[in-house]
Amino acid sequence: MDTKQELVTNEPVLLEPEAMIEQLRALSRQIPQFGALPGTAKRTMHQTSKAAPAFVQAALAVVGVSDVVKNAVGRSMDELRQESELADRWTAVEAEARALLEGIASANLARRHRVGMAALKTYNISRQLIRGDENSHLLPHVAEMKRLNRFGRRRRSKPDAAPQQPAPQPLS
Repeated sequence: MDTKQELVTNEPVLLEPEAMIEQLRALSRQIPQFGALPGTAKRTMHQTSKAAPAFVQAALAVVGVSDVVKNAVGRSMDELRQESELADRWTAVEAEARALLEGIASANLARRHRVGMAALKTYNISRQLIRGDENSHLLPHVAEMKRLNRFGRRRRSKPDAAPQQPAPQPLS
């Protein structure tokens, strides 16, 4: 037996963004009826999808007791109940996917914040350094950063085309 033992850690494997995209695409291919809907179809479906659960259960009961209604609807009570339960289970998946997206967005916001802070720190340090002649090679870089810097600048207000005159008051 080898005296060196491999350490087993419970650390998750960290993915590169491109690998995550591939995994998400592979996952989307495994989701039944996956795809985007046009806005008009979504709006139409949204209203009826929010039917009160008690109303849906009452409708299922009618389908269960009336062959005429069952034939008109084209689905049995058991089929509709199974689809309703499946929709509830996929709602839990929706919540997890939203939480995942929120976590990804927050992590990326933190990354962008760190980069932005480093850029601002670089700008401020460089502005101090160009005061000395030994760092004159930084002058064009600092000038470019100053031109591109959005922070600490006030936006110019647009001048009004014509000053507005108050409406004349009616004579009493």
